[in-house]
Amino acid sequence: MLHYVSRVPADAKPGAPLIVLLHGRGSNEEDLLGLAAYFPADAMIVSPRAPFPGAPWGYGPGWAWYRFLGDTTPEPESFEEGQQALESFLAELPSALPVAPGPLVLGGFSQGGTSALAHALRHPGTVPLVLNLSGFLASHPSVAPTPATVAGTAMFWGHGTADPAIPFAHAESGWAALRAAGADLTAQAYPAGHTITQAELRDVNHWLGSKLAQHASTKEK
Repeated sequence: MLHYVSRVPADAKPGAPLIVLLHGRGSNEEDLLGLAAYFPADAMIVSPRAPFPGAPWGYGPGWAWYRFLGDTTPEPESFEEGQQALESFLAELPSALPVAPGPLVLGGFSQGGTSALAHALRHPGTVPLVLNLSGFLASHPSVAPTPATVAGTAMFWGHGTADPAIPFAHAESGWAALRAAGADLTAQAYPAGHTITQAELRDVNHWLGSKLAQHASTKEK
């Protein structure tokens, strides 16, 4: 199981939202926990460490979910291995939590956002909510937006219009592909670079609150 850190309320209730956050390339599992204030207070928040050391690929002292080849292309073998590691982690995680979790929110920044979106498309209907913050739609044979693969998943994708690392054009092409497949996609552009802005966090907070309320309402019917 991947190493991870978590913030779980002391009075966590069964059915509480489970928010799994995937860090970006060259970062680590501590990076996104500071976003906890923008998520529901009752949520269980978990952030795993990516499986690959970043240094051999020139990514610094942190970790990576796959080796990046350029454009929107991950190196196929490491991408597949990273996805399998994430799949195993998500399967094992509920048994490590103090209570049975409710709806899964899988999100991430940059490479983490790319990985979160890819996992949802590879496992249709298993991820109710996805947060892709400055990631892209990976060019990999296992990741294809179709009516079948987007069904049952609501997606928030925020991206900076001046992003020098993952160009805004990649967001626009990803948005178009997801919309063509009929995805429940909320796409937001921000006048920013490769970062998460306060405006984006406010939008995430509003979107997530609305979607979780819808999920709870549907469950009660």
